[in-house]
Amino acid sequence: MTSRYFILLLMLLHGMSIFAIPGKPVKIACLGASICAGARLAHPETQSYPAQLGQLLGAGYQVTNYGVSSTTMLKKGDHPYWNTQQYKDALASEPDIVLIDLGGNDSKLVNRVHLDEYEKDYKEMIHAFESLPKHPRILLLLPIVSFVPDTTQIWDPVIKDRILPKVRQVAFDEYLEVVNLNALFIGKPALLPDGIHPELEGTTMMAKTLYEVVSTQIGPSLGMINAMPAGRSVSSFYGYHCADFNFKGHACKVVAPAREVTGRPWIWRARFWGHEPQTDIALLERGFHVVYCDVAELFGNKEAIQVWNDFYALLHKNGLAPKAVMEGMSRGAVYVYNWAAVNPDKVAAVYVDNPVIDLVSWPGSQFKKQLANRNEWETFKKDFNLPTDQAALAFKGSPLYKVKEIVKGKYPMLHVLADADLDVPPAENTLPFEEKIRAAGGDITVMHKPGFAHHPHSFPDPTPIVDFILKALHR
Repeated sequence: MTSRYFILLLMLLHGMSIFAIPGKPVKIACLGASICAGARLAHPETQSYPAQLGQLLGAGYQVTNYGVSSTTMLKKGDHPYWNTQQYKDALASEPDIVLIDLGGNDSKLVNRVHLDEYEKDYKEMIHAFESLPKHPRILLLLPIVSFVPDTTQIWDPVIKDRILPKVRQVAFDEYLEVVNLNALFIGKPALLPDGIHPELEGTTMMAKTLYEVVSTQIGPSLGMINAMPAGRSVSSFYGYHCADFNFKGHACKVVAPAREVTGRPWIWRARFWGHEPQTDIALLERGFHVVYCDVAELFGNKEAIQVWNDFYALLHKNGLAPKAVMEGMSRGAVYVYNWAAVNPDKVAAVYVDNPVIDLVSWPGSQFKKQLANRNEWETFKKDFNLPTDQAALAFKGSPLYKVKEIVKGKYPMLHVLADADLDVPPAENTLPFEEKIRAAGGDITVMHKPGFAHHPHSFPDPTPIVDFILKALHR
């Protein structure tokens, strides 16, 4: 075991976190290029994201901005951060927490030839800080998007396809936290007037996200992966460690955050693992575990519920919170709500997206429209022992008809709804369900996406969904 992992293990065993000596502020060093430095802001000393982070954290923290414009992580880059006085000063400050935001300038044409060395250089910088006496907590910040049209400059396809995967790989290899600031700006060019640098609203969004990550985690996450059944393998889920294993004949996954939060919250993905994962990633950043148990294609029947009951027992036995946040996209909502109807006391909140709420609507549409391919319709009939099409059309076992059981849990529900969804029509699913839930005194929020079809799910920036979930857990 390396000295670094021995230190992490000691902290976990003794309930420690990486904080400064009582009575002294926690020192945070922010390393980065022009965005970190606050370029183009009227008052970078108060408006840069490090400055705003310090304001949010308050007197118990000392946040120092070591940003230097145009710098690269690459040692062979055109302006290496390694050669700056700010890098030397950051090391000499012996910080408790280090935020590293370097990669945008590495995407320039002049630097791309050296990108094969990016991970090696990144790890060397990490090790330089890890070797300090305080062994600081280190967070890797994903470079934000670029809207610059000049392909020789900071070029977004290079950031997306080459830089971001490398940062995530470094985080995976080094067991470090990664914070996805990139997602905050996708599709929002107005927040970057020159195509590169955020204005005040943008840096405020960055500071808020970093505050939520920095201020909540209490210690390294080392337990859940090793606690899963024998025969597991470990893979990378966007830089996080994911245990892949078989549980009672079903493929399962548990993704651990780099650091946990009090209470060990978790989100349970019902279907379509890895599809539009931005909410899962954002919650991992905030100390949640993300889990999955494949019960496709059982459509939330008694067998599926029993498998999930056993899976829940395994996770709760190994320390996850007694209540889960449930997540279901499309037909995944049927699994979520049918399980929640039987286990109302085990649900902290529900997030479903363009959800199937009545199986007669979908996959019933396959029969109603006389489609040649009716695979899901026939599977649905078999799962619920429905001998004929007419018996299936009279089915009342969908969440739409379980409102009384669902509201017993008194948990908040969020539906993200594409108003132009023709595959899962809102008028046959969310809208009547919403009406019934409200009439029964339930707590439901519907976020509408006017003009959108069934795909894509979620939002490029998952902040509204994440905020809903965090509020639900702290209400």
